Amino acid sequence: MPQKKKGYSLDTFRHSLAHVMALALQRLYGKVLFGVGPTIEDGFYYDVSIEKLGKLGLPLEDLPKIEKEMRQIIKEGLAFKKQTITLKEAKEIFQKLGQKYKLELLKDLEKYGTTEQNEKLKIKNLKLKIKPSKTATIYQTGEFIDLCRGPHVQNTKDLPMSFKLAKVSGAYWRGNEKNQMLQRITGIAFSTEKELKDYLYQLEEAERRDHRILGQKLDLFHIDNNLGPGLILWHPKGAILKRIIENYALNEYLKNGYQLVNTPHIAQLKLWETSGHTGFYKDSMFPPMHLKEINQEEKDDYQLKPMNCPFHILIYQNQIRSYKDLPLRYTELGTVYRYERSGTLHGLARVRGFTQDDAHIWCTLEQLSDELHQLLTLSLNILKHFGFKNFDVYLSTRPDKYVGKLSNWQKSTKALVAALKKEKIEYQIDKGGGVFYGPKIDIKIKDALGRSWQCTTIQVDFNLPERFEMFYIDKKGKKQQPIMIHRALLGSIERFMAVLIEHYAGEFPFWLAPVQIKVLPVLEKNLPYAQKIQKELEDKDWRVEINANGETLSKRIREAEMQKIPYILVVGDKEEKNKKIAVRKRGKGDLGTMELEHFFTVIASEAKQSIRLPRRPSASSQ
Repeated sequence: MPQKKKGYSLDTFRHSLAHVMALALQRLYGKVLFGVGPTIEDGFYYDVSIEKLGKLGLPLEDLPKIEKEMRQIIKEGLAFKKQTITLKEAKEIFQKLGQKYKLELLKDLEKYGTTEQNEKLKIKNLKLKIKPSKTATIYQTGEFIDLCRGPHVQNTKDLPMSFKLAKVSGAYWRGNEKNQMLQRITGIAFSTEKELKDYLYQLEEAERRDHRILGQKLDLFHIDNNLGPGLILWHPKGAILKRIIENYALNEYLKNGYQLVNTPHIAQLKLWETSGHTGFYKDSMFPPMHLKEINQEEKDDYQLKPMNCPFHILIYQNQIRSYKDLPLRYTELGTVYRYERSGTLHGLARVRGFTQDDAHIWCTLEQLSDELHQLLTLSLNILKHFGFKNFDVYLSTRPDKYVGKLSNWQKSTKALVAALKKEKIEYQIDKGGGVFYGPKIDIKIKDALGRSWQCTTIQVDFNLPERFEMFYIDKKGKKQQPIMIHRALLGSIERFMAVLIEHYAGEFPFWLAPVQIKVLPVLEKNLPYAQKIQKELEDKDWRVEINANGETLSKRIREAEMQKIPYILVVGDKEEKNKKIAVRKRGKGDLGTMELEHFFTVIASEAKQSIRLPRRPSASSQ
């Protein structure tokens, strides 16, 4: 393979392919304005504006044609020629080529030494001295000339053919919505054809499992334009699934010493000022409600809550706490509201209103290590119960800007490490990745496709107890400040459900399935017997539906299979006469005819995990 002969990195391949794609675009469409063309995790992209195509832009159907031209260019064996020239010479070249975006980048080089956006970040955070550039590096491949630092392969023949152009999307120049909208052409590339095929399979699987599509097909939820983006309307089956998840998690928390609390959705603005959210988190909060504009007798503005923490603190402070009360653990399935930009919203995974399985623990410094260990044990047990086996765990340590005593940071970090080691958990250190108020552990779950999703977070906090002047009375009768732990195990229930849907591709295990059993009477005259079966099942708290809508039996079976129902029970004249049921199991097909009591034995092992919900009056879906 080329990478063995030349020793090129995969990133170099991808970067070079971005230039090859740019050349192909020039050859096929003539005048093209080029923005930036970096590598990304699985490939590369280039932001462009194709003059010939105008506002309509590049159609998706053109990607195979561009791909074909790229392969031809690779076969031609064109050199990647590097030159370091003065900024004046670079300006003359790109002025002549009419590349206005490259000229803008050259201005930044001249003024900042790098792109303006990155340099501003450096100036703000690191206070680096600006070192303007006097030279620029350009690469030429065939007729294409680019402002680029490289590196690249020496010759297009060194490039692998294992790439594919994947999509066309919109992208504002430099990520600023006030700038021109360009088209982003994205490609994927790997060193070998096998890696590419494996990746494409993953993409197909990801599309098949997309929770937004399955949410519609399985009638779980939808997002309505009349309601607003990022706000979820739960359908009956989706609401039941959400309830099952919440009930299971909450029951586990209560068994492990947590106390259930419940708090409002809004609070006076001054509460968020005390907590520091208006200072540190304002951009992610919805604007305040100015009630004085409605009624002058109102003295305070109100704010939708982005978090539950201050509410739980107020409950803690409602009475004097002793060291004997600690550790004190509060939990709540609290719905919070955060202003996420519309461009970042994504189904259930990124929303504006969501429920957290939130918990806050107050303890002494001496109790911290044991609390953290118990938290990790509980977290992993629950995640494994939902079917997740593989995790990426990160320990995030003290950032450059932090609050609290250094000694407390050291003790807390040591306690987090001890808990991880006690559980024999492999972890990575995210140096400086802790929040300003304390170190944390993040657990990312891996789904059936090996994708990593942020889930559990365990954070140690010195800041809020200090801001709210929290205390407990120690053994000597003196006031002491407690340590506060923030913990969300499932995180956002909405996002966790998105992960579950995609992990199982909608084929939920029996205990999670919103509808566990579908009963199908063969003929209308068999409906009373089907209803009798339904009642006996529901008396044992199974979630059952009947479908007697008049369609053919085969069509109703197919519909139940499409709905991914774990068990289908067919009852006709023969079954009714013999007081039996014909059983079909998802993924296995026909299990044969059996008595209902035997069916209870069949599902006994799965039944142990099931969450019981209140029964509803029997009703067939007709």
